[in-house]
Amino acid sequence: MKDKNILTEGKRKRAVARAVLSSGKGSVTVNGINLHHYGDPLLRLRIAEPLTLIGDAAQNVDVAISVFGGGISGQADAARLAIARALVEYDPKFESVFDEYDRFLLVADVRQNESCKPNDSKPRAKRQKSYR
Repeated sequence: MKDKNILTEGKRKRAVARAVLSSGKGSVTVNGINLHHYGDPLLRLRIAEPLTLIGDAAQNVDVAISVFGGGISGQADAARLAIARALVEYDPKFESVFDEYDRFLLVADVRQNESCKPNDSKPRAKRQKSYR
């Protein structure tokens, strides 16, 4: 790999993650915290999915992720997307591996919450009235 860093971004709902991939010894940090100590085990597995899929190549890179906004699940998906995009930029042959496994590793999931309608506290149609 070249001696420069690879910068990528991933988004999910309101969460935004920025990843910096550089050559190193395989450490992954999220907001300055080592991945092994970040969040709960399910979120850790979700964030580490791209690294697990590439196998031993993950031992040659360091990933530093900065994530903000949204909730914990959205942040995990945003971080996962940012890592996968950085790894594809690092080595384009990973693209086919990620695409076969899960398309959302490379393409952002653009679904958002539906906004609330005027004069109503809910996003869907008006409430029924019974008169009884």
